Amino acid sequence: MAEREGLDLVEISPSASPPVCRIMDFGKYKYDLEKKDREARKHHTATRMKEVQFHANVEDHDYQTKVRKLKGFVLDGHRVKVSLYFRGRENAHQDLGYALMKRVMADCEDVASPEQVPTPMGRSLIMMMGPKRGLRQQQQEARTPRPGAPAPASVAPQAQAPASPGGFRNPAIR
Repeated sequence: MAEREGLDLVEISPSASPPVCRIMDFGKYKYDLEKKDREARKHHTATRMKEVQFHANVEDHDYQTKVRKLKGFVLDGHRVKVSLYFRGRENAHQDLGYALMKRVMADCEDVASPEQVPTPMGRSLIMMMGPKRGLRQQQQEARTPRPGAPAPASVAPQAQAPASPGGFRNPAIR
């Protein structure tokens, strides 16, 4: 029957009694399976990990910069590994490191939640932070306008001063 229709006879379940066979175009079947695999891989995103490193005696400005970067990573959907390294005599004051990690958790609690509490590993403390549940949905709702909401006003381009003969915009600079 398969030869008559120009198709293949494919054994589906050889261990069953009687064995189960099916008449189909095997090449098309394999192609469809590969197509489904490609489509599934396209929509699959791997877990992305970023890392922010601190030291126990970090200055306030550096701390604020690193926390801002950490929040940006979390808002982009990344998981963040927060590492705090102890150098030399800082190892004797690990309580300062734990206090700094608590401060990081408190400063990022609006966008991130700790997935792993600070854990000592050798001369460092490691903590994992991930996006807060529901944060992604809140971001999408904030981006999409509500039905019936007024459209955003367009911003008019600012008028530019005509260029002076020397090619400068400011006539005082020549």
